[in-house]
Amino acid sequence: MTKFVQQIVAAKPFHHFIVVVIVLAGLVAGLETGPGLMERHGTVLLALDKLIISVFVVEAVLKMAAHGRLLWRYFADGWNVFDFLIIVICLLPMGGPFAAVLRLARALRLLRLVSALPKLQLLVGALLKSLSAMGYVSLLLALLFYIYAVAGIHLFGSTDPKHFGSLPTAFLSLFRLVTLDNWGDLFNTQVANVAGIKVTIYFVTFIVFGTMIILNLFIGIIMNSMSEMHAEMAERDRAQHERETGSATLADELQSLELEMKEMQTRLVGLRRKWSGEARRHASKRLLEKSAA
Repeated sequence: MTKFVQQIVAAKPFHHFIVVVIVLAGLVAGLETGPGLMERHGTVLLALDKLIISVFVVEAVLKMAAHGRLLWRYFADGWNVFDFLIIVICLLPMGGPFAAVLRLARALRLLRLVSALPKLQLLVGALLKSLSAMGYVSLLLALLFYIYAVAGIHLFGSTDPKHFGSLPTAFLSLFRLVTLDNWGDLFNTQVANVAGIKVTIYFVTFIVFGTMIILNLFIGIIMNSMSEMHAEMAERDRAQHERETGSATLADELQSLELEMKEMQTRLVGLRRKWSGEARRHASKRLLEKSAA
């Protein structure tokens, strides 16, 4: 029975069906936001919503049953835990003071595409894996922002208080500058009031350090994390394949061990014969030496 359930869960049609249901859940969540549609087709949409939740529950039960008596192994996978939490949230009653929050949470069902599609798992896993390294790069970017914000206030605060009159406005202007959002207008405004060489050095150096170097560090960190995550997923798939074909793999290993033992026995017999021959030669040599003496 367990093997039959495993075959169902691992089947591609079952996987594709779940993906279609997840997409349908996202569409239903979007349609439920329209008051007119809810008035005309509210009954149908609510019925579809219950059907979708039922499919998700059946899927979770099948995945648990695929582990046989070891149901806890279902929760060993972080993506299964995520799916289970989404199901629990969807089963909560919609009434009460948290009704709006629960409706918003039901829209999260579309995030189950992340757990259903391995490529999305790769992207999300790479982002999560790169958070620690991103923290240091973010700290470096924050220091750069602070230094240039203080310098910008001293250089341009008196002539352009709208953009550099205080730290908050300076930070906002620098964010606009680092994203290259119409930064030419900001540059021309400062050139009209301050010496052009100061403005040029300030803007060019900030764009070089902020946009071309530090922001590209984020891209490099994510790419490196993606390669590491890809290797981890390949290793996990290989380990899962070995677990699924464990009986055949074990038989192959036993057969190879038996062959190695036979070879070792053959070598041992040869070594014993060689040792006995040498021992007889040494013994006869000693007897001849004694007789000669």
